[in-house]
Order: sequence, then structure tokens, then C-alpha cells
Amino acid sequence: MSPNQPLRIAGLAFVSALGLAPLIAVGALPGEASECRRPVPASTYSMEVLVDGRPLAVYNAGGTTYVEALKGREYAVRLTNHTGERVAAALAVDGLNSIDARHTSSQDARKWILAPWETVTLSGWQTGSGTARRFVFTSEPKSYGAWLGRTSDLGVISAAFFRESRRRDEIAAEPSLPQQPLVQGGAEGDSADAAPRAKALGEMKASAKDQLAATGIGREIEHRVVRVEFDAEDVAASTVSVRYEYHDALVRLGVLPAVDEELARRERARGFADSGFAPDPFRSGQ
Repeated sequence: MSPNQPLRIAGLAFVSALGLAPLIAVGALPGEASECRRPVPASTYSMEVLVDGRPLAVYNAGGTTYVEALKGREYAVRLTNHTGERVAAALAVDGLNSIDARHTSSQDARKWILAPWETVTLSGWQTGSGTARRFVFTSEPKSYGAWLGRTSDLGVISAAFFRESRRRDEIAAEPSLPQQPLVQGGAEGDSADAAPRAKALGEMKASAKDQLAATGIGREIEHRVVRVEFDAEDVAASTVSVRYEYHDALVRLGVLPAVDEELARRERARGFADSGFAPDPFRSGQ
């Protein structure tokens, strides 16, 4: 995307400190003509969680997609539209809309507008027409959701993508496209892991909440926004969700293998190193 091009969001639009103007879509406008649903190709839209500009590794287990949260680190969410059509994306972090922090359905949520083939990176909650506050990995008691009294959906990031509405008379002449299933996160053959993962989830409820990951509201950054109109379809074309937890929690869930750190240290041992002469402990203070 050109640095001088606006960034769009459904209902409202934001402009970053670098001159990027994200747009937010206004709610869908009712139309008199009936609408037709169009099939959605797989892998049409994507979402990544970034730390220091790099995407976190993704792990699939039990039909759920996970990333490892890094305690105290700021992060951002990158959304990409891999189509030639404008789309609106509702982004919720810990169940809170990234634009107004409300907990709503994806249909009713304020949304970011992505131009054809566009990628946008959202670094925090929009706190005003020109400011946002960074997403940061923290504990449940220090989370933005806890401050707002909304803790039912901590540990999840979700993006719902809505295509722009088209009337039946606009698409009547188009050839029909083959139906393609939406791709869901997760790998085949994970059902055997369901029992230990459910047990681990039960154990985690009793663990200290400050050991579980959530998202806090961090430092303020410049991020200006602009409102635009966008007539969205009634149903999301695709929804992508990612669960995030700290390393120990992912191990307990069976997502990551348990590692004996002391044994791992010994496994990294090497026989030779070019260090010159043997150090003399009796002369170390000289």
C-alpha cells in the first residue's frame, strides 16, 4: 500500500502517524433489491500476529490455532485481503472490538476497510479520532478486558471479513462459481489430543490468573481515522481466530512439547572452543 493512501475501516477510518489513513466502515445500508451470496475461495483473507514486525509461529492442535504470547511485549495484528474486491474486517482482541472496545457480534461490529489486495497492520485499540493505544501481552488482572469488566473472551484474537454487498441485477450475468469450503485452522488427526487438552484446561482454571496471557492497553501512538460508507453483506465471508497463551500454558495444553531446561542446556554442550589458554582461578582478581 502506498504510504499516502488511506487505510479504511468499516464505519470509521484511521490515519497512522506515517500518513496511512485507515478507514472504518459505516453500517450496511438497506437496499430494496434482493442479494445473492457469492462463494468464497479458500485462503482469501489472512490474519497474522506480529512482534517487532515479524509474525509469531503458528501451532495447530485440536482444531485450534495457537501462537505463543511473549510477556510484556507489544504486538500488532496484520490483516490481508487477497482479493480484487474491497472488504470490511471486524477485529476483536479478547472479545473487544479494536475500534470501540465493545463486545458485539461481528455483523454489528465497527470494521476496518481493506482495498483490493491490501494489507493493514493494526497496533492497538483506537482511543480517539487521532490516537490508539498499543496491544501488549500481559496477565489477566492487568488486561484491558479486566479494567472494562469483560473477561469472558481473554486469550483470543478474531477477524471477520465481510464482502461489499452486490445486488442481484449486478451479478446476474456472471457465470456461477464452484463452491469452495472455508479453511478452518487445525490439522487432521488431532481428535486424540482432545482428552488431555480438556483435562489441562480444567487444571488451568485453578492456576494463578497472572500466569495466563491477556492483552493490556499500552502506550499511546498517533493513528488518525476517517469514516466511510460500506454496504456489507449480512454474513461474514470468512472468520479467522487465533488463541494465544504463554509458553508454560501451551506446554500444559499439549500444544508445545515439555522441555527439561537443564537437560537441554547439557544437550547444547560442545567439546571444543577456541579460548586461548586455561584461565587461572588464583589470578582471576589480578
